[in-house]
Amino acid sequence: MTDPSIVFLLDVDDTLLDNDRFSADLAQTLVDLFGAEEQQRWADIDKGLRAQYGFADYLGILQRFRLGLENHPRILEMSDWLLSYPFNERVYPDTLKALAYLKSLGTPVVLSDGDAVFQPRKLKRARLWDVLEGRVLIYVHKETQLSQMQARYPADHYVMVDDKLRLLVAMKAELKDRLTTVFVRQGHYAADSGSLLATNPPDIVIQGIGELATIDAKRFLSGRPGAT
Repeated sequence: MTDPSIVFLLDVDDTLLDNDRFSADLAQTLVDLFGAEEQQRWADIDKGLRAQYGFADYLGILQRFRLGLENHPRILEMSDWLLSYPFNERVYPDTLKALAYLKSLGTPVVLSDGDAVFQPRKLKRARLWDVLEGRVLIYVHKETQLSQMQARYPADHYVMVDDKLRLLVAMKAELKDRLTTVFVRQGHYAADSGSLLATNPPDIVIQGIGELATIDAKRFLSGRPGAT
């Protein structure tokens, strides 16, 4: 018998890189350039668009934010700030080591929520796009696109690594024993997991992305029928 093929599905924000730090930097930049009231207006626009689209649409926020600020001397700098942000400096320590290890066991693939412009740009600025050789899937709601994901990357078994426990629960409900869930306790979503962690425990819990490199293939296959 040959070893089962494994596809490792990897979230981006607060899983491979510190998106909370980006959010903090963005908030402080808005305060510095436009003041606290305008920073709050940005946050309100962000909240509304997240409710509408289901993801953070930073360029869409900027389009709305500039209304009323067209003549502000710094408003046009925000587009360059967003697109030039050094996401390569926000990649978590040992991320590249972990990705190299996963590649030795199977096929690592980014599976992320997000828009079609800023999220790919983030991955390229972080240099993760090249590390993963373009194996990137970005959807509005990734948990609803598992059939399409499997068609793109067929495998005997899947491993999903994410800081959002509710998404792991949703994916496990669909893929069942063909999926091993790995919960990364990084970022504010992980901190807010609350009672869901007790009622819907993931297969594996790690404190940081680097811990992936300490897990053997047998444990990653723990959800597979017949695994021991």
